[in-house]
Amino acid sequence: MKTVYLDNAATTQIDDQVIEVVHSSMKNNYGNPSSIHQYGRKAKTAVESARKEIAKHLHVSSSEIIFTAGGTEADNLIIHNAVFNLGVRRIVTSKIEHHAVLHMCTHLENTDKVTVDYVDVDEFGGVNLSHLEELISISNTKTLVSLMHINNEIGTILEVEKVSQICKRTNALFHSDTVQTIGHYPIDLQKTSIDFLVASAHKFHGPKGVGFAYFKKGFGISPMLHGGDQEKGARSSTENVHSILGMEKALEVALTNLEKDTDHIKTIKKYFITELNKISEDIQFNGHSSNMHKSSYAILNVRFPFKNDLLLFSLDMAGIAVSGGSACQSGSANGSHVLSEILNTSDADKTSIRFSFSKYTTKQEIDVVLEYIESNFKSA
Repeated sequence: MKTVYLDNAATTQIDDQVIEVVHSSMKNNYGNPSSIHQYGRKAKTAVESARKEIAKHLHVSSSEIIFTAGGTEADNLIIHNAVFNLGVRRIVTSKIEHHAVLHMCTHLENTDKVTVDYVDVDEFGGVNLSHLEELISISNTKTLVSLMHINNEIGTILEVEKVSQICKRTNALFHSDTVQTIGHYPIDLQKTSIDFLVASAHKFHGPKGVGFAYFKKGFGISPMLHGGDQEKGARSSTENVHSILGMEKALEVALTNLEKDTDHIKTIKKYFITELNKISEDIQFNGHSSNMHKSSYAILNVRFPFKNDLLLFSLDMAGIAVSGGSACQSGSANGSHVLSEILNTSDADKTSIRFSFSKYTTKQEIDVVLEYIESNFKSA
């Protein structure tokens, strides 16, 4: 049976060049970066070199990059630091954020550390910027705005420059979950004023279990993990040397080949949309996911004109790997909190599938999926 992988918003295939770097490091660079002997110094030098190269891609200082175990920890570390170190007592976010943000905000609100307000979003997942400014302006309380750049389920792109300007005018801090952005879009933090952002290597063909948080210079960091004072005291735990080096290589490869890979994935996505529309005019696309300018070129969230609770399972049995929502929910059957927020009850009750593409996705694979979907329509 031919298998097709279209769940790249959940995780991506590791690039062969990244595997080579990780393998070489595991064989030749096994010292603890905190050790003072030559093996430790070699590992420490490798980690700091990777930090410097990653910082260059974002046009920031290496001191502003903190390595973490992934995007979720990075989001949590940033929000924790904003509250416990920077005096934030109010968070403005949206109800369609990743649970790494939403659950942390709920936890802090439940423990009376902050108040949380939710900005309105439209039926496409777009943030109401007027409401955002209104929310920030109604209080003099120190505020953190936390809004993801690209929604991981529907791909809607935040007007990040406009949000940044609003935060500047209102003296609010700005955190953006950029897990679906880093490695897919260029980011120049000298041009776009974001105080905190995050990345996860496995979203751009790097290893799982490693990512980073960016803290704009001038913001001290209060750690969540205590013990060894690694990462300049920001995160205690022996650095994941091999994965950090793999992440740096993955980002280098992604940005070096960005134009070529983007063009390829856009071609795949456009073809898929066109052919789905041929199968049925009743097939719809959630959020802005069919719009190449307002949504990620790698994500397409498809709403079928029927309810079929077994469609995701059936696709898997046919060798087609996709997602019904965020894979981070670990198989939860609760449905998508994002779609529940932006769709009416009737549309939310229909079956939606997230297809997400990568540089490895081929037209032939898309044809396999289209053939299966068309046959499913005939039997429906």
